[in-house]
Amino acid sequence: MLWGLSSALDLYEEYLKAFKINDDPLGEEGDAEGAGGDDPLHSLNILICGGADPRHLIKTLAKRYTHRVRPKLNIYVLDGCAEIVARNMLLLGVALEDPESFSLVCKVHLFMDLYGNAVVRPSSHHYMAAKGRTLLQMVTDDEKLRRLAPMLNVEGLKYKERDGLEMAFSFWQPHPWNIFEVTSYWEQRSRALLGTRYDHRNGAFDWDLSMTLKDRGGQQICSQEYRYWRESGVAFVFPEYEQCKPNKTLAAGLVRNGRTFIHRGYVGDIQTGPFCGFGLRTSEERMHHSVHGDNDYRATDITERNLLELFHELQTQTAYEHDPTRSRRYGSVQLLMTPLLNHQEVDATGQASYDKPWIPVPGVTVHYVSPMEMVQLQQGAVRWNNMFDVAFMAYNYYTFLSKDFFQALRSQALFVLETKLMTVERKDHVQEFETKAKELLKQSGLKAAINYQAINAKNMWLKYKKTDQDEAEDELEPEPEGFPAIDCEEDFDVPSANDSKLVIEEITSENQTVAAIKREVEAEDSIPPKNLFP
Repeated sequence: MLWGLSSALDLYEEYLKAFKINDDPLGEEGDAEGAGGDDPLHSLNILICGGADPRHLIKTLAKRYTHRVRPKLNIYVLDGCAEIVARNMLLLGVALEDPESFSLVCKVHLFMDLYGNAVVRPSSHHYMAAKGRTLLQMVTDDEKLRRLAPMLNVEGLKYKERDGLEMAFSFWQPHPWNIFEVTSYWEQRSRALLGTRYDHRNGAFDWDLSMTLKDRGGQQICSQEYRYWRESGVAFVFPEYEQCKPNKTLAAGLVRNGRTFIHRGYVGDIQTGPFCGFGLRTSEERMHHSVHGDNDYRATDITERNLLELFHELQTQTAYEHDPTRSRRYGSVQLLMTPLLNHQEVDATGQASYDKPWIPVPGVTVHYVSPMEMVQLQQGAVRWNNMFDVAFMAYNYYTFLSKDFFQALRSQALFVLETKLMTVERKDHVQEFETKAKELLKQSGLKAAINYQAINAKNMWLKYKKTDQDEAEDELEPEPEGFPAIDCEEDFDVPSANDSKLVIEEITSENQTVAAIKREVEAEDSIPPKNLFP
């Protein structure tokens, strides 16, 4: 999994909302940097299991300035393989790149290119190679790591994982022997998935989007961008750009073979797409306008707008005001896509270097954890007991979830589990996953942070909390998730269980009345007619 299938969350804000902790807006008297004084929030430990990308990390850092109380954050990132860790470091490096290196718009487009496109622009390819060399020096030289990115901590990675990072950064270099034919791998995966339906793949693509994803909260994804991504692996397209270089950050299973590398090709998602992280909802409702199902703006445009906001906040620590003329209304426009260009891997000369210090984020440390620790967490290892205040887990890590895992949570902690909502699996499979997860969380002593008794609610996450206080779930305020309020920042009227009972009683009463009238009519029909003409 190379990107998440849920929207980005400010995990600190989710913690405050779950426990109803008062956090006055920025600008009140006093500065609570570090949460000193009598405030109970001195530091928070956050665990992200299988996030697959740094979306939660970026949003948590970007929105940090909006809180009056800003405790020290220790964020532990656990992913399944070294290649994903290397990719996440690269994307985080783009978000925190020195403002003198790129303008805000160029930085956003660079991030989108490396994040969601199997084939990237030459400029993105050059940045990937140059930044890979800098990251290689950072993970092998503690002094350079402290100078460029003091917020990063790689001590939790074993030497085997560090060797994996070295192989990933070396594979990104533009040498002729570093072969990654991603377009061929993509076609092979698509043929294997669709089988005999491959010749009619456009129909299969439209079915997955129109009948599945749009019904589960993906209304912002336009058919043209989804079909083009399913066909070529390029999700984010702008008319002024041409993609021609393979995105080597998508490679997995790298093994050194002399000076070359053996790898598993492309093994990521080919059904949902990289639209969920930043492209489903935005604070500007005008960008969600559609006419007869045709959106004014694509998920690509929503992603651009959200990343502009987050990157601006990271750079300036001030609120972002979006220029409406910046976003182009391509939602209902059929863009003509040219064939993907050929590329040459012998243009390594003349590349710029990107070795400036990252944007500082005071009070935050990002710890990269060895994938082997997932088993230790599953078994309830003592060294992880009573460690985390917030834990996020991706749906594909659910098999590692056990009752012993929750020993790692503190007495007051929030647990967020990603569901299968934004997959294209059958509805009963999605519901079965959610039911099993709720049962496990309930058996482990956790309580729902919001009301999940609403009928036909579509939940992108399951938010449960561990607390010593008794709180009835019926008294919780209903908060719809997944659809349509993906980011859970808006209020929508969702029918409750009591409302459904009233509706059922009304329907039953109407049915009884209709049955009585029907019996009277049948009785009248059974009376023989009188003989009017004797």
